[in-house]
Amino acid sequence: MTKRLLPDTLTLEDRAGHAMNAIVGMADRDYNDIPFFAANLMTEPANLTHGDWDYGSSHGRMVDGMILARHMSGETFGSDIEAKYRSNLLSFFKEDGLSYRQTNPHHNWEANANFIDQRAVILSLTTWFQSTGDPAVKEAADKHVAALKRVAIKERDVWYYPASEYKEGGWPSSNAILLRLAPDPAAFCGRLVMPLLKYHELTGNADAFELCQFFTALIVQRSGVFNPDGSFNDALAYRSGHFHTRLGTLDALARFGVFTGDAALIAFVEKSYAWAVTQCTAFGWTPGDMKEQAYEHETCSLVDLIATGITLAQSGYTKYWGVVERYIRNHLAESQLLEMDWVKETDDRSMDVPGRITYENIAQRTRGAFAGYSAPNDFCCNVNHGRGHTNDLQICCLGSGTRGLYMGWSNTVTEKKGTVSVNFLLNRGSTWLDVDSYLPHEGKLVLHIHKDIPRLQVRIPEWAGYAKVSFKRELGGETIAMGKGSEPSRWVNECFLLLGAAAAGETITIEFPLSKRKTIETAIGQQFETEWQGDDVIGISPQGTSHPFYSGRKVYAQAPLREGEYRRLEKELVW
Repeated sequence: MTKRLLPDTLTLEDRAGHAMNAIVGMADRDYNDIPFFAANLMTEPANLTHGDWDYGSSHGRMVDGMILARHMSGETFGSDIEAKYRSNLLSFFKEDGLSYRQTNPHHNWEANANFIDQRAVILSLTTWFQSTGDPAVKEAADKHVAALKRVAIKERDVWYYPASEYKEGGWPSSNAILLRLAPDPAAFCGRLVMPLLKYHELTGNADAFELCQFFTALIVQRSGVFNPDGSFNDALAYRSGHFHTRLGTLDALARFGVFTGDAALIAFVEKSYAWAVTQCTAFGWTPGDMKEQAYEHETCSLVDLIATGITLAQSGYTKYWGVVERYIRNHLAESQLLEMDWVKETDDRSMDVPGRITYENIAQRTRGAFAGYSAPNDFCCNVNHGRGHTNDLQICCLGSGTRGLYMGWSNTVTEKKGTVSVNFLLNRGSTWLDVDSYLPHEGKLVLHIHKDIPRLQVRIPEWAGYAKVSFKRELGGETIAMGKGSEPSRWVNECFLLLGAAAAGETITIEFPLSKRKTIETAIGQQFETEWQGDDVIGISPQGTSHPFYSGRKVYAQAPLREGEYRRLEKELVW
């Protein structure tokens, strides 16, 4: 491909390359390359620490994230670490087919098969198999799915797990089974549906589909996780309405509803999602839960919010395309750690303890990671409420953030039954066309068509209206200009401009006015005056103090340009 001038605006594949740096840098080279789980960036010097999530959960998320980041970016470095993450992941399986946490010399936890871990494990095996077709990976995944089915407690119409940890000899308490003392259904069953469904789609594995079917019935019909009005049940037994597990469950249910053609299930998800959106800011900050962790936003929750919104938008709730784009452009992009001058680091290893903590080159190693618990206006959450300051980075959020980049990238341009749709107004290359986005500097998109397209449509932001939207088409030296609002019948599905057939070699330029506005965003009782240009937040008050969000964004009369090229793949991983 020949390099050309591109808008120097948000390009998700470039962000994936930065994420690769952190995924590689989190490995503890003195402890069998087991990745560190958390970082405290506000100490001097900053440090990375291990935790009980280091095994199936962390390795699963890192393997999944690395595959997706390489696929997006084409980056090749860190192959030795990736190989070690993969071999470590497989080594955690016991003969029963489940992934077990390992003992750590510095922490008092026991080996067990934690059921939050199992979700990350089957997720990574599914991505791994989809990308390579490796029969050994399929064998491990089939055995894993069979184990997930075997240990589930099976009632007449629902299945569930009676504890969060399984031991080699079975469930810790038979009394828990007799009394149906199941742990939080969303955390341990609902979220599993998403990777299990994808594994079933790839391989036809019948056990995976059965698990999806009975777990979905558990959530919708029997669990009480979601209240009748769609809100999250905030009882202590339901993890105080924990947003990551609830939104992850909604993502799973939406996908299962699409796969099975269950319109009622999709409507169930939309009702709850519509409520959840009201608890978040328009730029993508989510609560941690409804009680103790309310002030602790996880990047994991945001990515679940993005994924669910995409599935709903694809199912006809087209308003969520714009909602999700605001999440991607703002809190997902801001949550990625790229500027490191505020982090105090050292290369002194004298205080390091392999398997527990390191202080070595933390800024260098974590550049590209995503926030663990962020405030609406700051990378670090250090409020007076809740638990105060906790982790600044968490490896689960690094894996999720990378997956969030992939969800945005892979759904920017889609094709279905001859119709190519530009859903997100982000820079993106594809086999059909390239999208050059001049936002937020200019209300302008330029589409470079690579092959004939029977039917092309482009989403226009709701704030642009339609009366002042114009476009011109150039091909073979001829230009056709369409005046502002001259053809109102070109609008379909509420927010898409229908361009009709497009020809290879054609260039289409679309222009519309930018919206400049201010909103008051509320985050668990805290109010923030937010300044917008288009779908981008360009200022927030009050400003953050540790590593402020949205305070350094600059907009220009004309978008800056750079020389480059987009990555185009004939075959993409479908998630």
